[in-house]
Amino acid sequence: MKNLKIHTLFFLLFQILLFQDLNGQKLPFQGEVNKLTAELDSTGWEKESIVFTGSSSIRMWKNLQEEFPNFPLINTGFGGSQASDLLQHLDTLVLRFHPSAVFIYEGDNDVNAGKTPQVILHDLKQILDRIRMKSPQIPVYFIGAKPSPSRWGLKTEYERFNLELQQLTTNQPNAHYIDVWNPMLDQDGQPRPELFLTDLLHMKPAGYEIWKKQIQKPLISLQKSN
Repeated sequence: MKNLKIHTLFFLLFQILLFQDLNGQKLPFQGEVNKLTAELDSTGWEKESIVFTGSSSIRMWKNLQEEFPNFPLINTGFGGSQASDLLQHLDTLVLRFHPSAVFIYEGDNDVNAGKTPQVILHDLKQILDRIRMKSPQIPVYFIGAKPSPSRWGLKTEYERFNLELQQLTTNQPNAHYIDVWNPMLDQDGQPRPELFLTDLLHMKPAGYEIWKKQIQKPLISLQKSN
């Protein structure tokens, strides 16, 4: 009987320690998100700015505000992220800013990680729904995956994802799809290595110049609607 009580006590103690350990774990990218938000808060930001968020292609767009000087912008990109990561950090990286519009680049790393378009779209739809709960009329722009030479072996999967992402936005009010895939291909339908850094994944300024042209159109539309 005594041994049973000791065994039970150790079991309960183990469960308490396990529970505390699990609850003490940080979310993926928590450190980067904390650093990013601290920097934004220290420099200051305008309520109802336009938020650009997503993975490293957004994070590395360092001159984003300079490219669009007529709009107050907030860049909360965090490198290596997937749609599920943005969903976990949505309050911190998007909703707390009360944005007037949101541009999202997620799905690139998801496809490379082997996720199906259905799984990715499920996460993106949840992101859209949570934004809608906060601001029903806010425009949300999903930037489609880019054609990186280093991931060209997954061309079919990326094209399928982009197609289904475009279909998602078609069926959702105030949701839009921005195509950067086709503008970044050459005349033979191949990715242009000169648009990318040596890793053939992240972009040079020439690549961002193409993104700028594709994003400028919806930004001008936003300006006219206001």
